[in-house]
Amino acid sequence: MKAITKYWFLEDFNLFKKLGMFNMMKICEILEMDNIQKGKPINLHDDHKNSVFFLKKGSVKIVNKTTNTVKYVLKRGNIFGELALYDKKAATEEIGYALEDCVICYIASDHMEQLMEKHKSLKNGVLKIYGLRIQKLERRLQNLLYKDSITRIKEFIADYIEEFGEINETGQLTAKNLLSHKEIANLTNTSRQTVSNVLSRMRKEGLIDYNIDFISNTK
Repeated sequence: MKAITKYWFLEDFNLFKKLGMFNMMKICEILEMDNIQKGKPINLHDDHKNSVFFLKKGSVKIVNKTTNTVKYVLKRGNIFGELALYDKKAATEEIGYALEDCVICYIASDHMEQLMEKHKSLKNGVLKIYGLRIQKLERRLQNLLYKDSITRIKEFIADYIEEFGEINETGQLTAKNLLSHKEIANLTNTSRQTVSNVLSRMRKEGLIDYNIDFISNTK
């Protein structure tokens, strides 16, 4: 793919905005791109050379290969695989799956490390993203310790709709229903049956509406 097209793909990422067009075009020379079909794996260690990924289109879930549980979910404009920059062994324990048809860009982690050393804004940006991800995991742990399962599920649904949702023609904030009840249970440390019960109760109470494709906040 031509460098100018790759440049267009990088424009949406705040991570690169302070680098300027010249430096971004240089990055495009080592940037790889791929289309990933819905449901297909993105092996963060083997197939893509231990890389850092930039999600241009679609949504991705990151799964712990040992426990087969979902760690977190990402929408377009996010990066993932950054664990390879800090702990290459731990990075081999993760795998990504496309929740929709996706377009990804990726850079080998050793090249990314060189870029981060050269461009302070890039290094700070990646550290900030990594830090925020750790904070989210810590929040999940705190929720597990201090909140009951129903509260955890309700707050997860509210956060999910807020992060992934868009205003539809009726003015409702609506998100694609990308996660199974089992995956929501993984992310909230609850059971699939509890998730099903809570979602049904929330719909009966008029808090949300959902079907196989979408979930929306009705209040």
